[in-house]
Amino acid sequence: MCKSGNGPLVQNNKQFDRRFNKNDGRLSIYGLTPKVETAIVDAVQKSAVQRVRTLMAPLHPADQADLLERMPSEIAGSLIGFLDDHLNAETLTYLNGNTRGQIVKVLGAKALARHLHKLSTDDAIDIVEKLQKNALTDVLAALSNEKRVLVEESLSFPKDSAGRLMQREIITVPSFWTVGQAIDFLRSGEIKTLDFYLIFVVDPARKPLGEVPLSKLLCTQRHCRIPEIMESDFRLIPVNMDQEEVAVLFRRYGMVSAGVVDLRNRLVGMIKIDDVIDVIDEEAEEDLMALAGVGGASLRSSITETMKGRTAWLLVNLVTAILASVVIGVFDGTIEQLVALAVLMPIVASMGGNAGTQTIAVAVRAIALRQLDTASTRNFIFREFLVALLNGLVFAGLAGLVSLFWFSDPKIALIMAVAMFANLLIAGLSGTLVPVGLLRSGVDPAVASSVFVTTITDVVGFSVFLGLAALYLM
Repeated sequence: MCKSGNGPLVQNNKQFDRRFNKNDGRLSIYGLTPKVETAIVDAVQKSAVQRVRTLMAPLHPADQADLLERMPSEIAGSLIGFLDDHLNAETLTYLNGNTRGQIVKVLGAKALARHLHKLSTDDAIDIVEKLQKNALTDVLAALSNEKRVLVEESLSFPKDSAGRLMQREIITVPSFWTVGQAIDFLRSGEIKTLDFYLIFVVDPARKPLGEVPLSKLLCTQRHCRIPEIMESDFRLIPVNMDQEEVAVLFRRYGMVSAGVVDLRNRLVGMIKIDDVIDVIDEEAEEDLMALAGVGGASLRSSITETMKGRTAWLLVNLVTAILASVVIGVFDGTIEQLVALAVLMPIVASMGGNAGTQTIAVAVRAIALRQLDTASTRNFIFREFLVALLNGLVFAGLAGLVSLFWFSDPKIALIMAVAMFANLLIAGLSGTLVPVGLLRSGVDPAVASSVFVTTITDVVGFSVFLGLAALYLM
């Protein structure tokens, strides 16, 4: 039986000079230092094309993208014009959406097509799927037939699916090969530009039989046959699976790469961990921005785009704030006669809103990680109810004592304690039930939960606090 060999431990003794730059917090091991950045901007402003290319060439694509995102749009456009075909194609993959859109307009269809030829299909798709219809048509027409077919096939899959995320270039070998034959194939030079971690074993119909980690292949004797070392128990991803589900699989099982199959169970591509990290970043950013009600805003968004992303939710917040104010207005006579109520009222609302936000954050995270099935949802709601109950008791006591010390009125202290307890309890329940209910209704909990929960806690808090005051103090 063939076994993988254990070679000597190789250690990298290269030492990095991690000098810290006090001006902007960057380390000198990165290529883009303030000195380099200033020199490039100066060269662009002086139209020193050759110097621009010389300064940009040593930079990593990620640093080049960082530089373009830091620059004003006009200077960034000039820089791209000076670089032309000297621009590293990988730089386009590191740019955020708004900056990339501006850069693509400067490049033009033919130049963009030349850069896409240097990229794997997953990176090419990530760029072209965001183009306008006319621009997309021009770019596809400028691609080679082979590349255009691959791109068009990938575009036929649903947006945000595994089919859009996958890389079409993969390494496959037949099951009757030996390790030596597979290694010789890899060394043939035909695939020298491809990054991969797994080799897929397929039958004549291109249906996957197993997979072999590259490390295992290289550490096994040449005469061993592929079926002896391949892993038959492996996970495949359906081509129409949502990219969030793909990210959950990679995170849960610690995967670095996985094959993608079509509806006929034929191997059509692979997804790597770097693409999944991008998905996780995008989804996390999307949820974070949605919770804040600012949509997909960025530093390069226009004033109109920024206004559109914020106005809708500000309008919703205005309506809910008016609803809370209506509740206060009902008890305006009570508030006029007791100044203490006006002083203590914001405390009740603030505590309820913060408690609700805390619970929403936990609920949205659990939903994003697919941790809430029927049984776990019940357990989660019960757990948060107990937390809210205990918090309610603790802070009701504290709020009552503060009110008693402040106004020396036991009735006001008791009303404050009861209102605080009721609001924290409602905040905990609504913080769990609202996101779960929105999810089952097909609404993104990250977008709408905070608005509803804040309204509930404000209305309940004011109603209980002022209602009890009107009943027992007036």
